[in-house]
Amino acid sequence: MATFSKPIRVYFSPDKNLHESLHNILGFYPSNINLYKLAFRHSSAAQQIKKGVKDSNERLEFLGDSVIGTVVADYLFKKFPYKDEGFLTKMRSKMVSRAKHNQLAIKLGLNNFIEANNDRFGSKPSSINGDAYEALIGAIYLDKGFVFTQQFLLTRIINVLIDMEEVETKEVDFKSKFIEWAQKEKKEFRFEILQEGANSSDKQFSIQLIVNSEILGTAQHFSKKRAEQMVAEQACLTLEI
Repeated sequence: MATFSKPIRVYFSPDKNLHESLHNILGFYPSNINLYKLAFRHSSAAQQIKKGVKDSNERLEFLGDSVIGTVVADYLFKKFPYKDEGFLTKMRSKMVSRAKHNQLAIKLGLNNFIEANNDRFGSKPSSINGDAYEALIGAIYLDKGFVFTQQFLLTRIINVLIDMEEVETKEVDFKSKFIEWAQKEKKEFRFEILQEGANSSDKQFSIQLIVNSEILGTAQHFSKKRAEQMVAEQACLTLEI
């Protein structure tokens, strides 16, 4: 993706330093700098502009998450033409996870731009960096359009910051990931065994995951641990964590 020369407006902008910093990180100068300022404003530092609506990065985060998902799905579909839907789904899940987005945000240095009021939480939310990354992609999409954003994600993120071989081979501990989320959100849960492997005709364990009396998934496997991982993965996908 080409790096554009400095526009004249940047020289006279009150946000000149932010323009320059973002150019160094992103490889281009923003057209609408206000979108990027909004992308880094966490809800804790936002002002209410309408009943129930704040000038935070949450809407941009929603948009950016959708754009990232579309670009990653298209990329994987073309990169792995002979892989089935299950493989593609798992790869996408790894590439667009909260943990991965948090890592990418740190690699880009976005944590240095985030505007937040930590006193309102007592501690910084664990997803704040990844949320800002998603909001940034939403800002780029609105500022530059889909094709530009797609090229940015491919050339500056996927091809540079993501090790696809590691993504393909690394197993995600979905059970630990789910438990961490449940504890953080103060949710009651249990992995309930419906069928003991040793006593069943097919010798598979059947396990369901229940959260606040709601069944989030059921899985079967010859290994109890693997069945728990499988049902936890279902829950993570359903909850988008």
